[in-house]
Amino acid sequence: MVGASSLQQRLIYSLVGDCFIQSKHPLSKLFHYDPGRKHVSMQLSRGLSGLTDLLFSRRNEDEGTNNKRKRLRPGKISPCRPVPNHIQRPPYVNSRQPPGIASGPEVHDERGIECMRASGKLAAQVLEYAGTLVKPGVKTDDIDEAVHQMIIDNGAYPSPLGYGGFPKSVCTSVNECICHGIPDSRALEDGDIINIDVTVYLNGYHGDTSSTFFCGDVDDQARNLVQVTKECLDKAISICAPGVEYKKIGHTIHAYADKHRYGVVRQFVGHGVGRVFHADPVILHYSTYPKL
Repeated sequence: MVGASSLQQRLIYSLVGDCFIQSKHPLSKLFHYDPGRKHVSMQLSRGLSGLTDLLFSRRNEDEGTNNKRKRLRPGKISPCRPVPNHIQRPPYVNSRQPPGIASGPEVHDERGIECMRASGKLAAQVLEYAGTLVKPGVKTDDIDEAVHQMIIDNGAYPSPLGYGGFPKSVCTSVNECICHGIPDSRALEDGDIINIDVTVYLNGYHGDTSSTFFCGDVDDQARNLVQVTKECLDKAISICAPGVEYKKIGHTIHAYADKHRYGVVRQFVGHGVGRVFHADPVILHYSTYPKL
């Protein structure tokens, strides 16, 4: 989410090393959805041809001019961390083929459900531990190192590592970074907020979860953003039930955000998870009804 006062044209920024790649294309130009094939494909220029290019995002340089905090800048990225050979890897690791955004419907049998419970439980435990590490002076790369070790110690593979070229085992998105930030040498500062996105691959199934944490003394504006965002999530979950249309989820989120004068990021979507990291259904976070 971003403040509703910042409604001008947005850019999608990709943060790769010390370089930024940008696109002015709206969501409809970046993704093509074919209901008959149950598949989402990307329509990108050569500058945004890789999946990794799309995964890293930060706000328009013109936004947040009244904020005294320094703009987020990329630090140095350490080498990829090794994973023991005995740990099962997802199919996309070491593959030159970019993974898809969606894979078609995926219905789990009893074994699959149990595996999902196990991978989801481990992901939740890792996320809880990662949150305890959030303190001023701690580098996001330190969080990545700790998360990586805990995941492999439990016989699982850190799903982000090698996904579309992603170089780390967890996503750490600080302040204006919307999502999928790369852990690096930047130390967390007092007043930062950080979203930690953990996904583990255990026994052939992904477990995916994330949460936003406060670093030190966080101002009221940031606290309110995190609170409203969490309430949007809770309200969206509360309406989920058999027979409910997917679009009602996005409408619920959008309506509550609008009520509190926040906008909703449209460049990214929610997704299913299971044997595939990003599976159907694709869930939009904004309303597609004629009127909100």
